[in-house]
Amino acid sequence: MVLASAIVFVVSLLIGALGIYVGARVIVGAQSFDHAIVTALFGAIVWAVVGFFVGWIPLVGPLLALLAYIAVINFRYPADWTAAAMIGLVAWVTVLIVLYVLAAVGITGFEAVGVPGV
Repeated sequence: MVLASAIVFVVSLLIGALGIYVGARVIVGAQSFDHAIVTALFGAIVWAVVGFFVGWIPLVGPLLALLAYIAVINFRYPADWTAAAMIGLVAWVTVLIVLYVLAAVGITGFEAVGVPGV
């Protein structure tokens, strides 16, 4: 049971990192997948912590969690806030496409670690 959960976490993290990698590559030209993995992990942790403390506040809580996630991207990549938000948006769209394809062929469910809202 623990091994299966660990495998699901790692695969989900890699899918989330793929989204961030694609976003960072398109927006700022970054080329390190390892950097995207760490960013996805930090982003997931920050999203979870902020969501835990303020996520229950209608509208404001989720917006603060999203802002914290974008702040992680802004900190990890050489870009301004607009570019960080665009990296997050491209990551989200990329992960949606990958998960849709994987779910359509029956490989995985429709969720990933490292990209919020997916």
